[in-house]
Amino acid sequence: MSERTGVRIHERGIVTVTAGVIVLSFDALLIRLAGTGAWEVIFWRGALIALSLTLFLALSRRWGDIRRFLAFGQPGFHVALLQGAGSGLFVLAVNHTSVANTVVLIATAPLFAAVASHFFLKERIERRTWMACVAVLLGVALVFSSALEWRQGLGNLYAVLAAVCLGVNLTLLRSHHEMPRMPLVAASGIVTAAIAVPFGSPLLISPESYLVLGIMGMVQMPVALILITAGTRYLSSPEVSLFLLLETLLGPLWVWMALGETLTFETLAGGGVIVLTLLFHSLGKMRRLSGSRARRR
Repeated sequence: MSERTGVRIHERGIVTVTAGVIVLSFDALLIRLAGTGAWEVIFWRGALIALSLTLFLALSRRWGDIRRFLAFGQPGFHVALLQGAGSGLFVLAVNHTSVANTVVLIATAPLFAAVASHFFLKERIERRTWMACVAVLLGVALVFSSALEWRQGLGNLYAVLAAVCLGVNLTLLRSHHEMPRMPLVAASGIVTAAIAVPFGSPLLISPESYLVLGIMGMVQMPVALILITAGTRYLSSPEVSLFLLLETLLGPLWVWMALGETLTFETLAGGGVIVLTLLFHSLGKMRRLSGSRARRR
């Protein structure tokens, strides 16, 4: 591959992932606009994502992806379970605390992935990653200090648990990097819907809620996931993590513009610590990867 072709492919990856993250950043706003209970949102979000992605796989005749995912057996089930649980926890967090708190706390997932890799894959954690973990924990503590009532504190806890699920899931996916992503997300949608069935009444919501949830499950989330999945083929993991930080900034912005939800000083301070720490951590990884590639040449 020529250097010019490589640059074009890299630029294509940047544009694709950025577009996917921008579409994804409307997720929390749509959850708020749905105007119904958390468990009803969780059910329809999961069921419609599963339906739309299964239709996409069928129309694009990607039967091989489905067969390869099913062949993974138990690891595929574990990954789908973690991703489905994380998706449900995200909705619960948005319904119990501010969108800013939710997206800032979920942004810590890459560091949970690093810790999980240390315990499950026996990978050594670099000193700079441990330092980043300490800084991020300080940011998390600042965000939790903004919780003025137990409900908001519970929402913050849901967001941290969602970040843990996502981080552990990233570790499992690294150990099974050949696992097809789109059937996995469809399977996780089924898991999410199944978890919500005992707790909600998904057939007893308003037509307006159905409309918003339909847009979320059939258009917004599938488009975002397809774009991000396509873009990750051309970018390294640190680069993808860097672009995903864009959601941390845009998610609260859309909610503020549409619903007037403001940010507390503690959330701004804690979010600033977390975002800047992850930004410099990802940039450092990208520099080291570039250096190792240059030495191999």
